[in-house]
Amino acid sequence: MHQPAPPILSLRHYGSSRGSHAHDHFQVLVGLEGVLEIEIEGRGGGIGAGQAQVVAPGDRHDFEARGSGGSSCLVLDTAHAPWARCAGRAPADPLQLHALARYLAHCTAQPRQFALALQHGPALLLEAWSPAPSSSMPHTRRRRIDWPALAAWARARWHEPLTVADLAEVACLSPSQLAQRCREEQGLSAMHWLRGLRLAHARELRLEGMGVAETARRTGYRSPSALTAALRRRDRC
Repeated sequence: MHQPAPPILSLRHYGSSRGSHAHDHFQVLVGLEGVLEIEIEGRGGGIGAGQAQVVAPGDRHDFEARGSGGSSCLVLDTAHAPWARCAGRAPADPLQLHALARYLAHCTAQPRQFALALQHGPALLLEAWSPAPSSSMPHTRRRRIDWPALAAWARARWHEPLTVADLAEVACLSPSQLAQRCREEQGLSAMHWLRGLRLAHARELRLEGMGVAETARRTGYRSPSALTAALRRRDRC
């Protein structure tokens, strides 16, 4: 089974040249200096010193620094699903998050000396961004989702135009409930999760030696070229 890559902290400098890409993991950006203009799936914004943004897996984002001085950000690349609850939300304590980000950015310059700080840095950033709810608060009992069983159900139906509503019906939830739970528990939107399953199955069949045309037919792609393009996009992310 493929294991998710470990979280990576880095200090990055952005210039005025425009970039655009998507990842299959979360990317957390905390501004340190300058302003980074960023547009995520068509929603524009800026990350200045003390501001932050979470880019969810699969979300295409365009970015460029404002002004001639460029922009510096602490960047965390991680597949840790709890970051889903931070996407689209401002940090609970921006000052605390900024101070922590400045310290971790300093640590990235001397990774051997600050190995322990960098090891625990991703968890500290998550805690600073969105503190865990108090244990004294009542917990609402929720219907458990059997994700492997749901994946197997979808895998047997690639020939159908599956939707979030279809998945929700199998899981005995409303579409909005399934969408929220998928973000929380899988770290992806429901359609990105479904797309990832389809691509993973297609890659398995290709590695087993199946031809492109037959693989496309079995996994529900409209043509061999559509499958090839999807695999190339996934590999570039």
